[in-house]
Amino acid sequence: MNKFYITTTLPYVNSDPHIGFAKEIINADIIARYKRQRGFDVFFNTGTDEHGKKIKQKADETGVDVIDYCNKYSQKFSDLHEVLNLSFNSFTRTTNSDHAKSVASFWSKCLENGDIYKKKYKVKYCVGCEMEKTDSELEKGKCPLHPSLQVENIEEENYFFKFSNYQEKLLQLYKENPDFVRPKGKLNEINSFIKKGLNDFSISRLREKMPWGITVPGDDSQVIYVWFDALVNYISCLGWPDNLEKFNDFWPGMQVCGKDNLRQQTAMWPAMLMSAGLPVPKGVLVFGFLTINGQKISKSSGNTINPVELADKYHPDVIRYFLAKEISTFEDGDFSYEKLEKLYSSDLVNGLGNLVARVSNLIEKSGLRVNLKEVNYKEDIPLLEEDNDFFQEIDKKMNDYKINEVLSSIVSKIKETDEFLSLKAPWKMTEENEKQGVLQKSSENILDIALALYPFIPGAADKIISKFKDEKIKKGEILFPRLIN
Repeated sequence: MNKFYITTTLPYVNSDPHIGFAKEIINADIIARYKRQRGFDVFFNTGTDEHGKKIKQKADETGVDVIDYCNKYSQKFSDLHEVLNLSFNSFTRTTNSDHAKSVASFWSKCLENGDIYKKKYKVKYCVGCEMEKTDSELEKGKCPLHPSLQVENIEEENYFFKFSNYQEKLLQLYKENPDFVRPKGKLNEINSFIKKGLNDFSISRLREKMPWGITVPGDDSQVIYVWFDALVNYISCLGWPDNLEKFNDFWPGMQVCGKDNLRQQTAMWPAMLMSAGLPVPKGVLVFGFLTINGQKISKSSGNTINPVELADKYHPDVIRYFLAKEISTFEDGDFSYEKLEKLYSSDLVNGLGNLVARVSNLIEKSGLRVNLKEVNYKEDIPLLEEDNDFFQEIDKKMNDYKINEVLSSIVSKIKETDEFLSLKAPWKMTEENEKQGVLQKSSENILDIALALYPFIPGAADKIISKFKDEKIKKGEILFPRLIN
């Protein structure tokens, strides 16, 4: 069986989940579910990053032990599995002992290759990004991504990774793999960044500053820096280096991230893998930012929405559909409750829901039978093996990761079927064979629509498939019963 691996970034546990990360993980889930429909054995990883300095600051603010703090907030991200009806089958915590073992092994590989050295240095540092900043990256002395935070001046002795050794190798990677970073604009952006020259970056901190961090092999006074540590989760979750069979089955895979993670995911991590003698990812999908009512999501300013609280009000299918359809896959997009409810009403209630109700009621009232194809399942996943124009269009767009465009194609199919039904008006027909033909065609279209929608809104899709397969036509069931609790 073909293997497919996909992973999100690991969000920091310095606060509750927010809807920006919900967009990232829902998009990854849609891709994972689609690949399973095509018969792939999918490994879908996510988790939490628990070693940053700002996590310690938050734990101190709340007066709890840092590990207890991490446990509490990591669970909130794990709970998204149920809250958003996600299908990830791996949840990596960077405080796990197995992960720590993998990180130490990875460090040793890079050290053996001559890419790790120790030096004293001075640097400006943004705690929000957990990254060093040059003067050219600051605006009026502040990080543009975290303008409410003070940039710190750090002076200490740490270990460094020879990022500068990988300028030409990274440029060659991008040249030979033009789809390594999508969208194209982000590939151009990282390409330009690399061409300006690379500075080695710090990969450790004094233990006294982050005592719960992973110890640098051979130096108990230092712990491994968050970015070196956290990125290794993409292979530690596969059991590297102990379980090489599983690792070789699934790696390299696809990674998804927000555009604020561009440098780390598309340059730092590939360089680290090259140093360790391991394959680079197949590719990185860089999603745009999500804003709320036109304003950038910011934990510090309070301009954010917790998806757990959102799911108390809206069905997971509604949240998933909005973030996949309304927000362009690779561009910035805006969330508002007004937009969500408008799209819910137009596409799901009045569009899909109304069409399903019309056809199922007509079939039941007419007493006619529709002979639909048997839907094949692998466990509880409806397989998508049909070779028709509609599924070919879906497949092309999914392979290009144009998630919102796939839903536009499905909405067009819903409208086309609705128009066909209205044009033929089977409720006026007296000839049973003619009426049966219209209901048969409409039902086949609805089943195809449901199969195509499964990765996006699995709850509703399952209901439709159950309703329209094996002649199990039910009357009166409300497809979208919950807009507001």
